Amino acid sequence: MTTDLKAELAAVLRNSRAVMLAKLDGLSEYDRRRPLTPSGTNLLGLVKHLAGLEYGYLGASFGRPPIERPSWFRDDPYSEIDMWATPDESSDYIMSVYQRACAHSDVTIAELELESPGRVAHWAAGRQETTLGVLLIRMVGETAQHAGHADIIRELIDGRISDDEEPVAAESTFWRDRKRQVQEAADWFRPAATDPR
Repeated sequence: MTTDLKAELAAVLRNSRAVMLAKLDGLSEYDRRRPLTPSGTNLLGLVKHLAGLEYGYLGASFGRPPIERPSWFRDDPYSEIDMWATPDESSDYIMSVYQRACAHSDVTIAELELESPGRVAHWAAGRQETTLGVLLIRMVGETAQHAGHADIIRELIDGRISDDEEPVAAESTFWRDRKRQVQEAADWFRPAATDPR
């Protein structure tokens, strides 16, 4: 059992990063980019977003600016184009920026203590001071949340619901039966006009 909180947070973060990137494996440029929700959520955009957060929260906030200026970075942090990929940004480019951002963050995590002070410049005045521990928890949460989004997006693209060597397809008999059961349970709560009872 791990008793080192920083080591545990770093391990969970590394795992969520790997899950995030695995969701792009074997997909075409089109499938990595296409929006599959009303808000336009797409796999490559999620990776871009996380790269910016890594460089910001676990880099710049501790006086360690990005080792590069990704193509989507702007001087105004609220104008960044980070939730979708432009045609001139390749998957290889975006994924490599993300990997370098993660490596940059890992140095910050290794060199500082959880109580080490940091400062997030774009947070509200009077609330910008923070610590590595707070930002590490935030980064773990952000990455896990977006890896979950990526899980759903990947299932919508090709039915893949597992990162194992033998991915499970959502169209298997088991999952078709499960979906039918879930739908039948939901049907009990349809509006009265279509109530199956």
